[in-house]
Amino acid sequence: MPADTNAHGDIFGGWLLCQMDLAGATVATRRAGGRTVTVAITTMVFHRPVLVGDEVTCYCDIQATGRTSITIKIESWVRRRLGDEPIKVTEGVFTYVRVDADGKPLPIAAAAQS
Repeated sequence: MPADTNAHGDIFGGWLLCQMDLAGATVATRRAGGRTVTVAITTMVFHRPVLVGDEVTCYCDIQATGRTSITIKIESWVRRRLGDEPIKVTEGVFTYVRVDADGKPLPIAAAAQS
């Protein structure tokens, strides 16, 4: 939406980063079998701008599952307002940790790791 744009009319990178984090958190929470929090973004690359009116889709691929953490590669792709061609606009690697109600790390269940 126009309220999410920078002075050049492109969507704020922070807005897109937020969408990627939401997508990754959904995958991490399902895999962990409980609440997760974002602890790191180790890589983030912005390839192309996102324009007002673009349709944005985030794709998640679990890279590794540790004792308490899950590392996920997330790519964002767009289709321009009237176009059909998918265009990769960002990619990043996010790490989430399973936590309890007090925010302390919890082990990821063995069944959730497979």
